[in-house]
Amino acid sequence: MKRQLYLWHRWLGIGLCLFLALWCLSGMVMLYVGYPKLLPGEHLERLPPLTADCCVPLDTALAAVDGANPVGVRLTSVAGTPRYLIDRGEGPLLAVDAQSGRRIAGISAFEALESARAFAGNTAVGYRGLVQEDAWTFNHALDRDRPLHRVQTEDDQRRLLYVSSHTGAVVRDATARERTWNWLGAWLHWLYPLRGGSLDGLWGSLLIYSGLFGAVMAALGMAVGLLRWRFRRRYRSGSRSPYAAGYQRWHHLTGLLFGVPLVIWAFSGAMSMEPWGLFKSRSTLSPAALRGGELTAEAFPVETSALLRRFRQAGLEPRELEWRLLGGAGYVVATGATGASLILPMAREARPLERLPAALLERAARAMNPAGEARIEWLDRYDVHYYARAEPSLYSHLPRRLPVMRVRFDDPAATWVHLDPHTGALIEQSDSRRRAVRWVFKLLHSWDWPPLLDKPLLRDALLMLFSLGALAVSLTGVVIGWRRLVRGRRRPRRDPLPAAGEAEMR
Repeated sequence: MKRQLYLWHRWLGIGLCLFLALWCLSGMVMLYVGYPKLLPGEHLERLPPLTADCCVPLDTALAAVDGANPVGVRLTSVAGTPRYLIDRGEGPLLAVDAQSGRRIAGISAFEALESARAFAGNTAVGYRGLVQEDAWTFNHALDRDRPLHRVQTEDDQRRLLYVSSHTGAVVRDATARERTWNWLGAWLHWLYPLRGGSLDGLWGSLLIYSGLFGAVMAALGMAVGLLRWRFRRRYRSGSRSPYAAGYQRWHHLTGLLFGVPLVIWAFSGAMSMEPWGLFKSRSTLSPAALRGGELTAEAFPVETSALLRRFRQAGLEPRELEWRLLGGAGYVVATGATGASLILPMAREARPLERLPAALLERAARAMNPAGEARIEWLDRYDVHYYARAEPSLYSHLPRRLPVMRVRFDDPAATWVHLDPHTGALIEQSDSRRRAVRWVFKLLHSWDWPPLLDKPLLRDALLMLFSLGALAVSLTGVVIGWRRLVRGRRRPRRDPLPAAGEAEMR
């Protein structure tokens, strides 16, 4: 039995230690430089204020996309000019020129350059072609905007800007610094060299199974390490380890010290791919019930120009407007350059509010499961299921404002929703399976634990310490495995694994 442990650990290690070393190294980079993304603050601060006479009314914009059945409408600016973006819930957003009311069917290379130039502060830009995917646009967040126009800026940051071919909006920026570090960070961590080529179809499976087998290999290594460690009497060399010096000794010692986090990271990394449908949501509750009807111009009797004046009188200079339905009633959200927002009900003589009334939100939420019970709680601070992440995180672009309303339904899937009282938006809908991802990936892999998130310096220090230890385990394993392969090619030799009773004789 011992011999089988040794053999499995050895041969799995020869095949997988290089993967584990790359993951440890790239994970340390990702702790400080995340995969490129466009944060909401970066987007808003580059938008000009919307003027009261900027735009045609909402009904004109909706008429330009007749039959679209929108679930939301946003008024923003693209290339310095106002534009309605109409969300149908899935598929690309539809764009309407807010000055003429004309439907925009597609974005040309010239229009993409104008949009990028306005975003970058009128610096010089160069067109780099239309791409479906490249090294900095692999994640699903951009699927609704593909294909993407790629534009290079000539400023100090040498940004690559990605412009939606459907709306003309800049949807991602990647600075030269981000791109350089990400070759050692996310690009290696997620094995992106395998994306887009002949192995593209195997990419996901390779990540899953290399992570799982890496976890098994590291667990076997810890078992072997404990079996070979003498807790009572020492070896003849005076050491408790059978290895007096060299890479094998370092591999043995670092494996015992840092094997547990290595096992956890390899396993949770595999789970991040959500294999075999383990974490697929079973919730049948629909956000359409939360909206309570179809978004039509009749639900918003106040014209766009009047809306802008009301928000300005309330002390907010809108950069964007968003039309929403909640419980069958219309609301308009205005957002300023700093992310501050006000919400205006469409009731007569209504004034902009900082938040919607709690009773209104609760009534709309209960409509998602009218036949069941709903437990409602208000969060004034972050907890293990609702928290914000710093910029390098993959999730830093997701809004996590406070306070927030959490609703726990008693449906078979145990659905939870988080509703933002500042905007009426459904921030997140999860069931028991989706919440399991929070434990097996976000907690185990990223250490998203509130006591540590509240102390970022301590969290970073611990992650770096254990990452360096796991890297030492992996690199010494690479050297040992390489030497084993080289020796095996030179000449056959007796298997050096200890036979039964041999370790006790040393």
